[in-house]
Amino acid sequence: MNKFFKFVAVAGLAVAAAACASPEKMAKMAENVKVECVPSVLEVVNETIDATVSVTYPKDYFNPKVIVEVTPVIVYEGGEAAMKPFKYQGEKVKDNYKVVSSDGQKVTEKVHFDYVEGMEKSYLELRAKVIAGKKSIALPTRKVADGANTTYMLVKRQFHVSPKADNYQEVLSSTTEGQIKYLVNSSDVRGSELKGQSVKDFLAALDKVAADERSTVTSTEIVAYASPEGSQDLNDKLSSNRSNSANKAWDKVTKGHEATTPEVRSVGEDWEGFQQLVQESNIEDKDLILRVLSMYSDPAVRENEIKNMSQVYTALKGEVLPELRRARLIANVEYKNYTNEELLNLLENNDSVLDEEALLRVASLVKDNAQKENIYKKAIAKYGSDRAQFNLAALYLEEGKTAKGEAELAKVKAADADVTNAKGVVAVQKGDLKAAEELFRKAATDDAKANLGVVLILTGEYEEAARVLAEPKGCCHNSVLAYILTDQLEKAKKTAHCGDPKVWYLKGIISAREGDAEGVKKNLEKAFKKAELKERATRDIEFAGYEF
Repeated sequence: MNKFFKFVAVAGLAVAAAACASPEKMAKMAENVKVECVPSVLEVVNETIDATVSVTYPKDYFNPKVIVEVTPVIVYEGGEAAMKPFKYQGEKVKDNYKVVSSDGQKVTEKVHFDYVEGMEKSYLELRAKVIAGKKSIALPTRKVADGANTTYMLVKRQFHVSPKADNYQEVLSSTTEGQIKYLVNSSDVRGSELKGQSVKDFLAALDKVAADERSTVTSTEIVAYASPEGSQDLNDKLSSNRSNSANKAWDKVTKGHEATTPEVRSVGEDWEGFQQLVQESNIEDKDLILRVLSMYSDPAVRENEIKNMSQVYTALKGEVLPELRRARLIANVEYKNYTNEELLNLLENNDSVLDEEALLRVASLVKDNAQKENIYKKAIAKYGSDRAQFNLAALYLEEGKTAKGEAELAKVKAADADVTNAKGVVAVQKGDLKAAEELFRKAATDDAKANLGVVLILTGEYEEAARVLAEPKGCCHNSVLAYILTDQLEKAKKTAHCGDPKVWYLKGIISAREGDAEGVKKNLEKAFKKAELKERATRDIEFAGYEF
């Protein structure tokens, strides 16, 4: 908590009241020595408590011949923790401690304690004694700070390693088609073409779709073309006539089969099909033909350049051009894939039919981690699935099985940002927050940003945590906490929209810091649905002065 209050206390430290004063007399005049502690309300940051204590000795208080020994002690429920004493010496003492002048001096020291459970209800006191030769006098113990604020410990230590998504499709789209071939410069549909194998296969596919309750013909098309030879005007007209003749033949062809009224289109010269067929052919100098197509866009120029290669053009007339004089009969088909319920049933009774995507999808549906583990292992063994490999590692990390998670992560082939983020979680689980921070920064995914925010809160980097968590992933808990820790209470209130009891507890802290007693009561009543939060509130310095 970035609150720095100056706590000024009259301390009864036994420092010499005057150069000639006895230790006893110095103790009586100790009210003239002042102590301040920053912060006055101690705060736990990254499992430690740090503060700065300053003692101001007025003129003629510090006897030149004495040693003052001051021990900072945190007293808490269940025990106390003491630092190694600070020792100061007068100007005439021949030792190696810090010298304090009898003319008056301010001494400042850093105090540091490792957090122990129970210190959230504690206070810092200074215990001191004056040593003059063999004589030692204990001085009154004085409290200099209350403590300790542990609000940062409310951070939700949830580190995200989201599994890789599946590409499972609820609806699969496909096409089936047949072709009617035409003679050169002709748009007449020959009877042999309507009885040919291509049309037979098309009709058989239509019948198969009709027999499958999962499949539906959503639309049909007729697309006609002309081979790229002769004038463009002639070929455009020829292509149009072919689309009309194919359309007239459609009803005859599809009679007795389920088919919708087709959408009819004429493409004209089929340069795209030409290029594809040349690419797939064994024609000599096909690379030269493809180069011509890439160099020239004008159809007439293309045709002339190709005709100039007489030997090549002869091959094209025999192998390629006849295939482009056609009308395509197309059926667009949708296949309804397995539902989630069906996938779960197949998992139990016939999982051998599940492909990689189906396995990844069904793994996301099951709740039992042991079952998830088996599904991922099956996808890895059967399909070499790299995503399943990553998801298996993520599952182990979620369960806190660090060694297993790290070992499986090392087998992932695609070392992307998700893998980097997962390595950061491994580092967290090994207790290396510094390495984790570096990895999360490098990954920069949504998961990594959420994870980085947690690390920054744990290490006391509250300002940056608030920036990183400004757009929370999932629950707003850590974002609200980061705003509280940086005293951005208005932003904290706007962000606290989750209905989680711990968020209501944070809203209670916001109310307490604003002095809103009614808000504290209202918010904590909702938070206390979790008994552990009520128990915490009784010890939480944020609610000092409130009764529950």
